[in-house]
Amino acid sequence: MAYQCDFCGKKRLVANNVSHSNIKTKRTQEPNLQRVHAVVDGKRCHVRTCTRCLRSGKVIKAA
Repeated sequence: MAYQCDFCGKKRLVANNVSHSNIKTKRTQEPNLQRVHAVVDGKRCHVRTCTRCLRSGKVIKAA
C-alpha cells in the first residue's frame, strides 16, 4: 500500500538537500499522515489520512 492519503492522494515529494557549498542531494518530504478510525460508506474502518483532511472535515472520525 502506498504511503499516501486515502482521501486527497497527497504523497511523498522528492526535493533536494542543499549544503552550504551548494551541493545538492536527493531527499524525500513525507506528508503528515495519521491512521485513524473513520466512517466510510457507513462502516467503521482504519484509514490513513493527512492532517489537512482531518482538520477540514473531509474525514468523519468514528466514536
